[in-house]
Amino acid sequence: MPELPEVETTRRGIAPSLLGKSLAGATVRESRLRWPVPPDLAALVAGRTVEAVGRRAKYLLFDLGTGHLILHLGMSGSLRFLHEAPPAVKHEHVDLLLSDSALLRYRDPRRFGAILWQPGPAELHPLLRDLGPEPLEAGFDGAYLEQALAGRRTAIKLAIMDARVVVGVGNIYANEALFRCGIAPQREAGELSRAECGQLADAIRLTLTESIAAGGSTLRDFVDSSGQPGYFQQHYFVYDRAGLPCHRCGQAISQTRLGQRSTYWCPYCQPQLSRK
Repeated sequence: MPELPEVETTRRGIAPSLLGKSLAGATVRESRLRWPVPPDLAALVAGRTVEAVGRRAKYLLFDLGTGHLILHLGMSGSLRFLHEAPPAVKHEHVDLLLSDSALLRYRDPRRFGAILWQPGPAELHPLLRDLGPEPLEAGFDGAYLEQALAGRRTAIKLAIMDARVVVGVGNIYANEALFRCGIAPQREAGELSRAECGQLADAIRLTLTESIAAGGSTLRDFVDSSGQPGYFQQHYFVYDRAGLPCHRCGQAISQTRLGQRSTYWCPYCQPQLSRK
């Protein structure tokens, strides 16, 4: 599933080609996504100018003046900016048409993404209004994380994957960030010290920043807006490396399941008891 780095990579790829452009309408070949595509999508966007292309968590936000188009890539979605309209092929469900004959094409084999319309501010949409802070913006630090985790007995990996605590830290990046700061994924969230919370906040930012620079991760379906895969998976410390030697200490990487998600860690570099 595309996570924050993949969505941010997509945003950066399409924004220069869309900003300031006028939309001519939309073509919907398949409306049955996770939620139905608005039946009047073409009329909603026609004649509107793309004033900004933003991101909130894993949602892309197209500011069209009096409203926002909210797009989620789901498990297998991708966007391609095309200067002309080649015939659509299987799984290419929606085109946003620009007035200069270019278009933005949405592909989603599993149809678990979403294209939604929100009149007015995007943050008022029910999917966005209760989200936690962005990990790459000011305010996400050790002090915030210590307060947000206080009293939580859930595993720290599950806590940082909770979008009410911090957005955009999916399974891959939770595993990687916890390794970077030496915290076992099974530890209770509420037992982390202020220092450990600061280290974890820094590790989350660094992991996401490096992944964005590498174009995100491509495990199955993800490609960027020009059709290129991401390469961050070549730099994983622990994710999907069960049984392989740790890059730091040489011990075998362990695997378990937390919250029904595969979890990877180094038992030596990430002790389950605090070293404080």
